[in-house]
Amino acid sequence: MTQPPNQPPNQPPQQQPQDGFGAPQTPPPPPQSPPPAAPQPGYGYPQAPQQPGPYGQPSGPYAQPGPYGQPQQPGPYAQPGPYGQPQQPGPYGQQPGYGYPQPQYPGGPGTPPPGSGSKNPFKGKPGLAIGAAVVALAVIGGTVFALTSGGGDDDKKPVAHKSDDPKPTASAPVNPGDGSGNGGEDPEDLNSGRQPGEAKVLWYKEAPDAPGSGADAPGMWITDKTAVKAAYKQVFAYNTGDGNPTWNPITFPQKICAVTPQQSADDKVVVAYESGTSDRAKCNQLQQIDLNTGHRGWKTQLADGALFDSAITISMSITGKTLMVGRSQSGVAYNVDSGKKLFDKKKYGDACFPTAFAGGSKLIAVSSCDATGSKEHDEMQELDPTTGKVRWTQKFDKGWSVARTYSLDPLVVYSTNEDKKAWNISTFDSNGKYKSQVSFDEDFAPQCGWAILQRDLQGCKGVASDSTTLYLPTEATSGANEVVAINLATGKEKWRVKSPADESMLPIRTEGGKLIAYVQPSYDAGGQVVSIPTGGSAHKPVKLLQNPAGAAQVENGFFSKDFDWVDGRFYLSTTRLNGNDDTKEKLMLAYGK
Repeated sequence: MTQPPNQPPNQPPQQQPQDGFGAPQTPPPPPQSPPPAAPQPGYGYPQAPQQPGPYGQPSGPYAQPGPYGQPQQPGPYAQPGPYGQPQQPGPYGQQPGYGYPQPQYPGGPGTPPPGSGSKNPFKGKPGLAIGAAVVALAVIGGTVFALTSGGGDDDKKPVAHKSDDPKPTASAPVNPGDGSGNGGEDPEDLNSGRQPGEAKVLWYKEAPDAPGSGADAPGMWITDKTAVKAAYKQVFAYNTGDGNPTWNPITFPQKICAVTPQQSADDKVVVAYESGTSDRAKCNQLQQIDLNTGHRGWKTQLADGALFDSAITISMSITGKTLMVGRSQSGVAYNVDSGKKLFDKKKYGDACFPTAFAGGSKLIAVSSCDATGSKEHDEMQELDPTTGKVRWTQKFDKGWSVARTYSLDPLVVYSTNEDKKAWNISTFDSNGKYKSQVSFDEDFAPQCGWAILQRDLQGCKGVASDSTTLYLPTEATSGANEVVAINLATGKEKWRVKSPADESMLPIRTEGGKLIAYVQPSYDAGGQVVSIPTGGSAHKPVKLLQNPAGAAQVENGFFSKDFDWVDGRFYLSTTRLNGNDDTKEKLMLAYGK
């Protein structure tokens, strides 16, 4: 392998991808820099003997000694690597590909078991793809199905019991309803048989009616006093403490098709709904909502783009005061407070069309360039959220496609190469320069949705980061998984910790020097929320909340779900309504002590 110039000698390897949206069909060309005296292969390529790496793999692509002293194993697929190296042949069905975020599929019964999801069809070793002045990253090309849920009814306040009661009582939770008085205590009693030490379901919401084919329930936002959930054609809001409605539901004339995953600093979000009911309906009706009051602010219709620039599906994100709306080949920015248009992000340069955006601490745009030509590649840019000015541009090698952003600050990107059956997780500094990539083989399994017509850069749950470390869950085909802490400066493993139960553990966020994680439920035991110290040498999970066994069936029953831990309460909601009129489907639950 030709060593890229100006790169440290032990760059982390790239890894094996999955198939999906935007994965190019041709291998990347070799970089234009002269090779070193003794070219070294990278991950996933036949290697000269070297020091062992984890799982029998080396720690880097340049035959540097790995942390575990194992020799490098040859990679599969008989495909040339990013720099033209041949690989050992091997068909689909070899060891699982590494780092692939696990998708959630619509239409399947119940929630996939912990660590489940689609197996990565690109099974093999990671490989380095950083070129001279070009970074080759791997994209998760997936298909995102918006999953939806509905709401329920009731006004009664829940009966709270302290978690340290020696003999907890059942105390059925309350379905607070939507303010119309048609709620009531849960006839199933989700807190039935609650044991000492178990938390309780404080309140829950039943799903609203949905079509027999199902409906989406995207978005869940928690403020200091309100828990808000979108479902099908409505947005519901509940008091975080007792579950009573804080404002009347907002009902739209057509189904909700997109939401901002994040809220603004003053708790504003934007919801998009469709323009009609036909197959040609566009996701172009934008409505701003105040999460605390339910006040509907500005409303606008997203204008059509140029030819082939579709608004059938869109993406939305909030960065500071900027709402970024992405169509299939462009983006439009609005002031989130006033709805005033700020700028357009259109085609530029070498036939580069912006196809995806990510927002939050910074605004990132990903473009597909010369998609049908010989110079096909992806480009990633940071934009000034107020003016749209490009702060930096990072060009990817041919054949590599950006799929997800695992973190925006620092910027951590997952990308894939479909031809090479390779994936990559890399970190970039504040100037968009390549910094490091994951340097060991692992089968990671964050929960990621699928994107049908667009890539979904921010569609993954179960991954967290702080300023120095990325936390990713491994996949477990049975039993417990692990959470791995990865040093973002080097791409190497810092530590790992096993789930405290025989179910998968998923990172939620970091706070106060600790990682907060959700341990998924089993068929007869509720899930857990745990805290893991991120510093020092001890990383044993400490249980913060044990969900009651009486609600385990509901926890397991969500086909796909959103979850959050805020102020000592755990919030869980479905993201897809099944539309089955014969079952009392739950939309959202709040757990606490």
